[in-house]
Amino acid sequence: MTDPVIQEFSARFLIGELIIHKRFDYRGVISDIDPVFNLSEEWYETVARSRPPKDQPWYQVLVHQSGLLTYVAEQHLQSDPSDEAIQHPMISEFFSGFHNGRYIQENPLH
Repeated sequence: MTDPVIQEFSARFLIGELIIHKRFDYRGVISDIDPVFNLSEEWYETVARSRPPKDQPWYQVLVHQSGLLTYVAEQHLQSDPSDEAIQHPMISEFFSGFHNGRYIQENPLH
């Protein structure tokens, strides 16, 4: 039997895609996607103050010019039209290259 959450999963962004956080105005790259919120209720209550929906995709984002790795609800992201690479110390752990404004995963984790 197919999991109904996975069956209906439709993410707006893809792994390797450049994004901008709408609220905090930082650039980044999507490094992983959860079909629905996948952290603790405590984290959600403490960190997700705008109370974004838990039943929509959430993204792991490597933040440009920092060592931060964030977890962001889809509603807070928009595509980054710059097509410029980001600088992050963990970029090579997730991606094998950068081409035409996208990061490339040679051996995807999922």
